[in-house]
Amino acid sequence: MDGFSKVEFSQSVTILAPPFLKVDGFLNVHILYYNMSSKIKNGISYNKNGWKYVSVKGKPKERGYAYGFFCANDFKEIQKSLEFIMMESFGMPWEYFIKEINEDFKEMTQREFIEFYEEMEGIAEGCNAGGCKTNIDEIIAWNFYMSIPYWYSTKSQNPTAKEGGGSKDHCSAFMAVGDWTTDGKIVCAHNSFVEFQDGQYLNVILDLNPDKGHRFIMQTSPCSIWSGSDFFVTAKGIIGTETTIGGFYPYEKRFPIGYRIRKAMQYGNTLDEYCKILLSENSGDYANSWLFGDINTNEILRIELGLKYHNIERTKNGFFIGFNAPYDQRIRNLEVNNSGFYDVRRHQGARLVRLGDLMDEHKGKINIEVAKKIIADHYDVYLEKENNPGSRTVCSHYNLDAREYMSDPSRPKPFEPRGAIDGAVCDSIMAKNMSFDARWGSSCGTPFKTSEYIKKHRQYAIFAPYIKDRPSEPWTEFTIDDSYSKGNKRKNKFRLTKKGKKMNDKTKTIKNTSDE
Repeated sequence: MDGFSKVEFSQSVTILAPPFLKVDGFLNVHILYYNMSSKIKNGISYNKNGWKYVSVKGKPKERGYAYGFFCANDFKEIQKSLEFIMMESFGMPWEYFIKEINEDFKEMTQREFIEFYEEMEGIAEGCNAGGCKTNIDEIIAWNFYMSIPYWYSTKSQNPTAKEGGGSKDHCSAFMAVGDWTTDGKIVCAHNSFVEFQDGQYLNVILDLNPDKGHRFIMQTSPCSIWSGSDFFVTAKGIIGTETTIGGFYPYEKRFPIGYRIRKAMQYGNTLDEYCKILLSENSGDYANSWLFGDINTNEILRIELGLKYHNIERTKNGFFIGFNAPYDQRIRNLEVNNSGFYDVRRHQGARLVRLGDLMDEHKGKINIEVAKKIIADHYDVYLEKENNPGSRTVCSHYNLDAREYMSDPSRPKPFEPRGAIDGAVCDSIMAKNMSFDARWGSSCGTPFKTSEYIKKHRQYAIFAPYIKDRPSEPWTEFTIDDSYSKGNKRKNKFRLTKKGKKMNDKTKTIKNTSDE
């Protein structure tokens, strides 16, 4: 193929590499390059067990450039998917949303969040240098993606969500401390159950070391400046996660949630400061039950964040669970349509029961390994079946669920391509070391193969080009990485050869065109 060079790994794996990895010139590795790492001035990246790990540092534009450069090929895929997703979900093209979102939020971003604006400028420049054509407007819109259903329903005066007249709901989570855990310290777990066509891009682990504020490591999607899943650990000792509040509908145009939670992650010092930042100029977008833990005080907190109403609870001895419905009766009755709180036929009520049961069952024994089992649980509360993966289970599998027991026809349809695509766990010891364990594909390890799924459920055939296979992957620990710092060289597990010549075993350095 023209422009491609033959690249061989030492383990007898041969691929074709298009222009950009520096091998006597510029070659851009558009491959899943196993554990081989790529490095530029302000960052390093590698792929491992389904995840794309990226570590970047420096000033906003510098770190943004490195991040965008590493994610250029991934974002190119996302652009293609968004053309389908936005038409399928809203009947409007992605270009429309880029224009409208920037009309509403670009000036505000420049005025109120200049650091994040400059970081997104760097991301756009890095993407372009990496072969993906984009601009700051698209990166702003992409970072608003999770907020679009809330904002658009108000803007268009047309409730567009497909689930009971309000927002979509995602994720299972818990955070425990004190008598509930093995050592009395904090343990946290989360999974993202999402629509496969967009959730499949939440496979980035980003270690961001800014020139100001706190370093953090989080699960995210390519070119996103906040998590969106959400799962993160900060250098200040804060562990954070959330589950959305399903059916939530009120919205007022103020500061987007992506900017508020990113500000908290980078500049929040205490649990109180996190709440203060999230509440300041709250829009009601991406309404969540946020779970935060402070390893310095050994305290955990849940803030159920609606628009007009919020509820904060905290403890040093207990647990909080997330199951997509709020305990707060004001939020549940005044800001949510059809919450499913008590309905064990639905995932909210079923997981309210099951996660509570699992907390009690494992009281005093919860640690990282138990957390992995809890977040991969397949017990069906409604049918009282031990191993019945479906929409109601903690590890969700809508794609396996015939949905015979739907209580609301507006809810997800039978065998919908949706479910848990990951798992993440952390405890106080890991958080102190700025690390966490994560599993890609599903919390339980069940693989997903698109062709087999479409063969069984051809009603979703139109989705096939936009949904990737997810093979079974192992749990993997990720932590911060300073190996690309000046004077600290990282060794590679694989050797590259070009035209039969062996190259050295060091990480291939990619020239950063912004330095010229």
